Amino acid sequence: MSYTPIAPSLQNQDGTSRPFIAENRNSTKTRPRKKGLANKRATKLHPRTDFPIIVHSHLGWDWVWQRPQQFVSRLSRRHKILFVETLAPDPSLAAPLAKFRVADGFSNITVLTLQFPSWRWEDAGYVDSERCRLVQQFIAGPGAGQFQSPVQWFYDPMAVTAFGGQMGEVLTVYDCMDELSKFRCAPPEIAKRETELLSRAEVVFTGGRKLFEAKSRYHDNCHFYGCGVDAGHFGKAQDPATTVPTALSSLPKPVLGYFGVVDERMDYELIKRLAESNPQWSVVMVGPTVKVDAKTLPQRPNLHWFGQRSYAELPALCKGFDVCLMPFALNEATEFINPTKALEYMATGKIIISTAVPDVVRNFGEIVKLARTPNEFITLCQQAVTQPDHAAITKGFKMVSENSWDSIVAQLEQHMQEALVQKQEREVAA
Repeated sequence: MSYTPIAPSLQNQDGTSRPFIAENRNSTKTRPRKKGLANKRATKLHPRTDFPIIVHSHLGWDWVWQRPQQFVSRLSRRHKILFVETLAPDPSLAAPLAKFRVADGFSNITVLTLQFPSWRWEDAGYVDSERCRLVQQFIAGPGAGQFQSPVQWFYDPMAVTAFGGQMGEVLTVYDCMDELSKFRCAPPEIAKRETELLSRAEVVFTGGRKLFEAKSRYHDNCHFYGCGVDAGHFGKAQDPATTVPTALSSLPKPVLGYFGVVDERMDYELIKRLAESNPQWSVVMVGPTVKVDAKTLPQRPNLHWFGQRSYAELPALCKGFDVCLMPFALNEATEFINPTKALEYMATGKIIISTAVPDVVRNFGEIVKLARTPNEFITLCQQAVTQPDHAAITKGFKMVSENSWDSIVAQLEQHMQEALVQKQEREVAA
């Protein structure tokens, strides 16, 4: 399989994860019910609006809170959600393991976590068939009556071979948030599987404009929906009642800070040079380290690696930042990214300095200060510390007000309803 998804654990913090037994390897697969023509006509103009959704994600629910969680948590207000995540393989397992739990704070979301023995992980056919079997048996067992005739929603193209056409789905959605084939350790077959997913999907969403330009060539119902923001959440950074964590408030000012995943998309040489450029600055990097060896991260007395912090902690951390950073490398992994944190930073009322990532330039160039060289990045940081651009901050607040996650999800739902109607009309005409 050569594919390591990102998910942190098998249990919720309260330990309520529950295993289920799935022994029958010849179980009957869930299939769509055949409907007569009269029944099709009766429902043609009135597709379900409360359909369940099965989400296949390469990112774990309890990992960094980003696009999948923002969309799915809001979709769960109207839909039952089965969020399927797969952990990295475990050498101690003798057979596949499945556990489920209700997502903390979201009673309509069931998280189903799968994990495989390392010795079978490279057998793609086995992993695909077992993933499908485990999910189907959950739906027939503990999830009975909750996830029939679902919409299948894919973040993970690798999952399509296992699940496409196998769950009795009424619609297939592909929300393409990154060009995953460009990421380090991407499985060689991911491009082929994405092609399969694009052929199956009735509607495609992309998280970046450059992604839209790439995927819309292969799909005629493709829509660009970039970053959203929870303005109320990140606006807490401006609330006098919000307390900056001691680990941050005790550092010398000014603090130049980043939050997000620490991976191959970071420009580590730039981060090192930024810290070296002014020993009086504190450079703070908040987030989990993935696909890079933590021992190789640059170390300087004024460079601080905070590790992963919860989504709930981010506004208080941002309150302690004087400048917000996006020190991305310009490489294959960042060619298509449209960082969610750009709007989140704006909601905190801070100046933002970024390298010239294409979609940052295109989408946020009037607000984010853009650097094309390390020296320019350092100079922009110096200017932000001494002469913050208050006009840019005001523009940022306006952009935040126009890009809520709630408004985006409402538009996604409308696209799904339209796709369901079009699919029913085609079925009636056939």
